[in-house]
Amino acid sequence: MGKWELRNRPVRLEKRFEFESYEATRDFLDRLGEHSEVEKRFPDISFGKTYVNITLRPVDEDQEVQITQADYKFAEEIDGLFD
Repeated sequence: MGKWELRNRPVRLEKRFEFESYEATRDFLDRLGEHSEVEKRFPDISFGKTYVNITLRPVDEDQEVQITQADYKFAEEIDGLFD
């Protein structure tokens, strides 16, 4: 599993998760959805049959904002949902 990539313009974290089957992809998306509901934080998600791309943007979308420890913590929690 790769690491989260820090991107600029706009500031964000991105990561691609790859799976062996559609069922594994669905299970991950279900877990991610449930976790996002609990945390009240909703990343940008795109997916296909065996992959999920996630983009995390800072909660504060001000132009000068940077990624915070809370953003990295949420990213780690998402990593924990990956089988």
